[in-house]
This record gives sequence, structure tokens and C-alpha cells, in this order.
Amino acid sequence: MITIKLHTDGQIIDQEIPLAQISDVIGREGTLLWVDVQQPQPDEIALLQEEFGLHPLAIEDATIRHERPKVEQFEGFLLIIFYALQYEPGDQSLAWHQISIFAGRNYVLTLHNAGLPELDLISDRWKTNHAQLKTHAPGMLVYAMLDALVDAYLPIVDIVSDHIDAIEDSVFEEFDTEALQKIFHLKRDLLTMRKILTPERDVLNALMRRDTPVYNDDAARYFQDVYDHLLRVLDSVDTFRDLLSSALDSYLSVQSNRMNQVMKTLTASSIILMSMGLIAGIYGMNFVHMPELEWQIGYYLALGLMALVAGGMGLWFKRRDWF
Repeated sequence: MITIKLHTDGQIIDQEIPLAQISDVIGREGTLLWVDVQQPQPDEIALLQEEFGLHPLAIEDATIRHERPKVEQFEGFLLIIFYALQYEPGDQSLAWHQISIFAGRNYVLTLHNAGLPELDLISDRWKTNHAQLKTHAPGMLVYAMLDALVDAYLPIVDIVSDHIDAIEDSVFEEFDTEALQKIFHLKRDLLTMRKILTPERDVLNALMRRDTPVYNDDAARYFQDVYDHLLRVLDSVDTFRDLLSSALDSYLSVQSNRMNQVMKTLTASSIILMSMGLIAGIYGMNFVHMPELEWQIGYYLALGLMALVAGGMGLWFKRRDWF
């Protein structure tokens, strides 16, 4: 699906422009073209490459799945690889979707394979701030894209925080046996987040400092705001990883303590039964001349002695908190 928006004469309009005429549109002065392509096909990519004059290496990087976030400068345009984060409530997992942004002198081309709700927000922001676009050209549009993508991380961070609180409750209050699996699952998601967010921080750092024909110094200041938001997300991810590590240590400690308690209970029970078995073994020996063997109350005395030993040892172990 291809969406084309054109900013000209202070207005933003959705316009049906044949792909074969894109080169003519971007050749006009005072226009800014945004072409958004979802699930691009090989023939569409070839035509877009020809119309925008994109380098083959840039096309290759933009169409490779799971490419590392980065920014590269080619002759006349920038290639920015960024990611959108979505939370899947069904399986409580995080999903990452790559978006490739080509930013030229008066155009922005975005390629992505999944539907991104953030793009609708970007479009609304663009229409709201179209007056600023007259000065900053494509720089403000690129800023709006990255800002919307990073802002979408913040609700996900809150969801992850709630999950960690639930895990801590299950560890300390309920001792849920599935807590260990939840901890490792969430730690894996956080590790993936850090692998993506760290190079995205480098991308924004480069956009703040790099002198490019795509935007001027005034537009570069806006990327500082996105950079600050991303740092906040990264700090939260690091904090969450520490909390999960502490929760994992606590889970293992609680499990070890429970195991020790079980072992103490089993040991105490074994000692009590062994003491009772000792008495029963002595009075069960097959000797003819054995003291107390002829007693009429010997059987009851033996049972009483075993009960007395068991009760005494049980009380002693109870006081030592072995039961």
C-alpha cells in the first residue's frame, strides 16, 4: 500500500501521484513530498529507486529485515533505520517493526512491512505544524516521525513496569512456580530492547551533530528532544533489568530456603522414625533369654516408649524450627 502526501504552498494534501512522475514532483521548488510504502514489492522498490535516485546499497540496507538501527549519508539524501515497538497483549510479548526513512532535500520516503499506527499520528502532527515545515523542510517531518516512534515506547515501558510489579508479588507473596519463566521471558525482551535502543541513541546523536543538506541547525535542535526521551527509555530498561535480576536472585533464595525447610522436615521425621525403629528392633530380637520378654505389659511399654521418644524429639525439633 502506497500513501503519498504533498506539502506545497503552505498546505498538505493527499494526492494521487503515479510513481513514474515522482521525479518530476520532487524537482519542483517549494514542495515537500512524503511517500509511505507498506509491504513494498520488488517492482515498486525498483521504480522508487529510479525515481528518487537512490543508491543500490541504501536500497539493500532498507529492505533487509532486522537491520541494525543506523543513519548513513549518501549523495543528496540520508538513510535512517529505526524501529517501532508494539506490545502484543495476547502472548504478552514485544514486537519490533523496522522502518526505513529516506530523507532528501525536499522529500521523505518511508518503507516498512507492518502497519504502524504511529504514522497516522505523524501525519496529524505534520498537518498541525505545517507552518514550521516551510523553514525546516524535511527535517521537521523526520523529527515528527522519530518523535512519534520514541513516544510510543513510553506506554510500553509502563506496561513492562506493571509486569515486573506482578512478578515481584508472585515471587514474595504467592511464590508462583511460573515466576522463573516469566522473569527470563521479560529479561529476553529487555535485552532485545537494549540491542535496538542503544544504536537508536547513536542515530539521534549523529542527527544532532551532523551537517547535512537535509535540514539546518535549527531543525537539528528538535532531535535533542527525541534524544532525551530515548535516554529516559534506556534508563528505564537498565533499571528494569536490575529489578529482574534482583527478583531472580530473590526467587532462587526463596526456593533454596523452601528446599532447606523441606530437607530439615524430612531429616527430623527420619530421625524420629529411626529412633522408634531402634526400640522396635531391640524388642523384636529373637532371643529366648531376654529381659522383659515375659512381661504382660511389655508390648504397651514399648509402644509408650516409642511414643515418648517421638513426642520428645518432635517437640525439640519444633523448637529448633525444623517443622
